[in-house]
Amino acid sequence: MSVAAENYQADLANITCEIAIKQKLIDELENSQRRLHTLKQQYEQKLMMLQCKIRDTQLERDRVLQNMNSVESGTEDKARKIKAEYEKKLSVMNKELQKLQSAQKEHARLLKNQSQYEKQLKKLQMDVTEMKKTKVRLMKQMKEQQEKNRLNESRRNREIASLKKDQRKQEHQLKLLEAQKRQQELILRRKTEEVTALRRQVRPTSGKVVRKVNLPEVQDSSHRPPSGRLYSSSSTAANGTWSSYRRTAGVYSTRVARNKWQTLERRISDVIMQRMTISNMEADMNRLLKQREELTKRKEKVIRKRDRLLREGLEAEKTVLPLNEEVDALTANIDYINDSIADCQANIMQMEETKEEGDTVDVSAVIGSCTLVEARFLLDHFMSMAINKGLQAAQRESQVKVMEGRLKQTEITSATQNQLLFHMLKEKAEFNPELDALLGNALQENGDDSSSDESAQSPSAEGTTLASDLMKLCGESKTRSKARRRTTTQMELLYANSESAGDAPADFSGPMLSLAETPDGGGVDMDLSGPSVRDYTALSPGFSSKMGSISGSRTVSGLEKRTPEPSPLSRRKTYDKAQAAADRAKVKENKQGVINPVPSTKSSRSAMLQCVHVAEGHSKAVLCVDCTDDLLFTGSKDRTCKVWNLVTGQEIMSLGGHPNNVVSVRYSSSLVFTVSTSYIKVWDIRDSAKCIRTLTSSGQVNVGDICASNTSRTVTTPSGENQINQIALNPNGMVLYAAAGNSVRVWDLRRFVSTGKLTGHLGPVMCLTVDQSGNNQDLVITGSKDHYIKLFDVSEGSLGSVSPAHNFEPPHYDGIESLVVQGDIFFSGSRDNGIKKWDLDRKDLLQQVPNAHRDWVCALGIVPSSPALLSGCRGGVLKLWHTDTLGPLGELKGHESPINSIAANSSHLFTASDDRTVKIWRARAGLDSTLEGVDNADEVASN
Repeated sequence: MSVAAENYQADLANITCEIAIKQKLIDELENSQRRLHTLKQQYEQKLMMLQCKIRDTQLERDRVLQNMNSVESGTEDKARKIKAEYEKKLSVMNKELQKLQSAQKEHARLLKNQSQYEKQLKKLQMDVTEMKKTKVRLMKQMKEQQEKNRLNESRRNREIASLKKDQRKQEHQLKLLEAQKRQQELILRRKTEEVTALRRQVRPTSGKVVRKVNLPEVQDSSHRPPSGRLYSSSSTAANGTWSSYRRTAGVYSTRVARNKWQTLERRISDVIMQRMTISNMEADMNRLLKQREELTKRKEKVIRKRDRLLREGLEAEKTVLPLNEEVDALTANIDYINDSIADCQANIMQMEETKEEGDTVDVSAVIGSCTLVEARFLLDHFMSMAINKGLQAAQRESQVKVMEGRLKQTEITSATQNQLLFHMLKEKAEFNPELDALLGNALQENGDDSSSDESAQSPSAEGTTLASDLMKLCGESKTRSKARRRTTTQMELLYANSESAGDAPADFSGPMLSLAETPDGGGVDMDLSGPSVRDYTALSPGFSSKMGSISGSRTVSGLEKRTPEPSPLSRRKTYDKAQAAADRAKVKENKQGVINPVPSTKSSRSAMLQCVHVAEGHSKAVLCVDCTDDLLFTGSKDRTCKVWNLVTGQEIMSLGGHPNNVVSVRYSSSLVFTVSTSYIKVWDIRDSAKCIRTLTSSGQVNVGDICASNTSRTVTTPSGENQINQIALNPNGMVLYAAAGNSVRVWDLRRFVSTGKLTGHLGPVMCLTVDQSGNNQDLVITGSKDHYIKLFDVSEGSLGSVSPAHNFEPPHYDGIESLVVQGDIFFSGSRDNGIKKWDLDRKDLLQQVPNAHRDWVCALGIVPSSPALLSGCRGGVLKLWHTDTLGPLGELKGHESPINSIAANSSHLFTASDDRTVKIWRARAGLDSTLEGVDNADEVASN
């Protein structure tokens, strides 16, 4: 198939080349013909002018001679002069006439040759026409071949998809079987332990029987001792009595010693886990402090550079603007790290307090109360435990060494393969301009990244990694002077002129180190109280990888040797409350938020989705958003909920006093509902921002604001309460549903009382949405960390616990992050990077996109007045999908940080992100026509 296509392409190229050559000959012949025709006209005009001139001269000569004959006074000399003069003129004209006549003959000869040229021209035109027909025929054959290839490819893709589906089913079944096997092994282990315990309990009983049997024998022997063996008999009796007593004491002491050992073992495990947790937190603190120090130095360096440029005054506006943006980005990152450090300190202090409160077992008292036999028992168990732990540590160390060796070998192999691939691409790029441009753009992007030193980068770091690899492969990285090995390696053969093979793996160790350090940077904002999943999203992947690469490069280079940072254990003891007060004062000093317009560019005007405004005013990440046609509501990690006027573009009010992050917000008929930790605050915004009720996850109702007295951030959840992840209102705004823990609490807003709970999930409910059926029943759709989506039918006035009406199958492969309803269908986005489309009437799966994004699908929204779905992921990427086919319509980089929430009104879309902004988007006017074109294309493809 591919050979035929290559033959078609070769024939097509040859015909195109011949057509071009013959077309060029035709153009030359036509030009020469036009030139001859022009020369002919010029010669004919000159010939006619000369003939007229000769005739006029002859007439003038005759007239002069006639006048001379008629005049008697004329002399003969004068007549001769005139005659000679005219004869001279006539001779000159005759010569010119002869030249023109010879040129006319030459032109006639050329005209004869022109007929031959015309014949040749006609022949060439016929050849060109024939070649064009052949070209059209070849093009048609190529299109048919391409259509066949496309059909075969689609058939293969369908087969691959079915095989992948079968593979996923098998993997799911395998996981279920493994889980069953683990459960069975656990049950078997417990049964074995029970049997062993029962056997141990049976053994002392046999000892008691022996003791009862031996005592009478001892007494009888003592009454009637033989004459010759009195000493031995008495000794035997003594030994038997002591042996039976020791067994009796062993029964009692072994049981007590076993209980003491279990108590000590539990205490040891608790201490180990606490110390490990505190050690990890201290390591995170050290890393965050180093990152803050590095970012502060970079910020000072950029500020000095900006000041120097301002003093020089050379194109200040153009050069200072990117520096100002870089300073702002660095300041935001430093603030974020400061918040993470504060959270980490609070968590460490909480762990210390928990450890002090939980230290109820006095180890010294337990050990001091042991007898000698119990001490031997405990020492024996301690010896066995030490041997087992030492064996496990040795095995883990050997595994670590093996994995390090494999990692090093993999790095070297990957570096070699990348360089070989780049050289192959470079050879192909000489004949493919598009590939050449792609490589050039990648190298240029890497140059821009290395020169700009920005810390906050795109979460999808593939482009940067590709560019850096290309830079290294091109040999543009800094060369090192090392001795060449004696044995020529594959790397030396590749780069014999640029650098030694020993350097090539060192070039790639930098990125590998940064990638290994990336997870540490990704978890610095994790709260122990279990807040919403958005709180765990710490830094963006691009930022964390950038931080990792900075610290990794500092570690590898070894050029800077600093004094070690003081332990966070000593720092947390001096954790000053003045810093928290300064942070609160800084938040209060912030200017009022404003919605700024975004200038449209030529590319943005042609995009399917255009950002028209940006709402700025929050000092930390924006976690949730809700809107009407006139108002916008945003909740943030800065513990406030802001209300915006979409008409004037100004912030109306800021609702504060929340104990922690505001993770969800909803609005209905002048009431605003905000969620923070385990509380739901109800605000009446008609006259002023006043909290009229505070609802809790356990169902309690408090009048007024019970959280206002606590001005500092609270990371703990009160006893008996659960973290509320999201809330939703039914369409008429009379019922509130709050997802807390594994259930959803139902509130009647007319009386502000809890009427029941929706139960059935095995994991925390992360998201929910509410629709209404034809008989005015609320259809509550919930998504949980247990990978399942459930449907609840809640009728008006229902009380108590409500079980799910349906469980949607098949489930996602990870927790559900977002849900959105459109008519009789709804869409779900998950941490498995996929999007699914479900039918509410038939209650089954319609379509799915397994890898819709490269990261968690955190938010979904319906584009107003268009059959399009908008999805946002943790990488900051927005994608448009057709709601009927789930076909992709386009994508763009919406934010530089994770997208946490999407809301829509009748005309615009709103996206909330960790970059502390809310962007307002408008769909392009021609989106409907684009969707129709996509539908037609899908129909043609299906036909």
